[in-house]
Amino acid sequence: METNGSDDAVAAMVGQWGRERPDLDASPMLVVGRVFRLASAWDRELRGPFAEAGLANGDFDVLAALRRAGEPYTLSAGELSRTVLVTTGAITKRVDRLEAGGWVTRAVAEEDSRGRRITLTPQGFELTDTLMEVHLANQRELIAVLDERERASLEALLAKLLGRE
Repeated sequence: METNGSDDAVAAMVGQWGRERPDLDASPMLVVGRVFRLASAWDRELRGPFAEAGLANGDFDVLAALRRAGEPYTLSAGELSRTVLVTTGAITKRVDRLEAGGWVTRAVAEEDSRGRRITLTPQGFELTDTLMEVHLANQRELIAVLDERERASLEALLAKLLGRE
């Protein structure tokens, strides 16, 4: 990843804007541009184990949401949509793939025959737990360059930028 020194493409862009448009303050790119580049690079690095397991982009998010829901590991499409932050249409496509893979089942909701409840199967439960261990290990590796103080500071700064604090 290009993150520091002469390999820092974002700093190079800011320098170029400084030369071409000295009237503009391009310094926000040093944060925003780096966050975008980092998110993109990390997404590519973290996606591998999911693809190897036969999951398409976003499928693990559905499995993880069902697993986090606790027993009986069941949510409606609307609940999944709100948890995963995608449309119900996107949830339907993901659930179709996951159902075909044997990782979830879909059943008519008892409280509303028009609704559907999506439930993690035992195979989906096992896959999710296995992949979650790998996923967290990969995330730990990505932030290993930070010491505990730096990590805590970055956590707080990111939370502030997200409007959580």
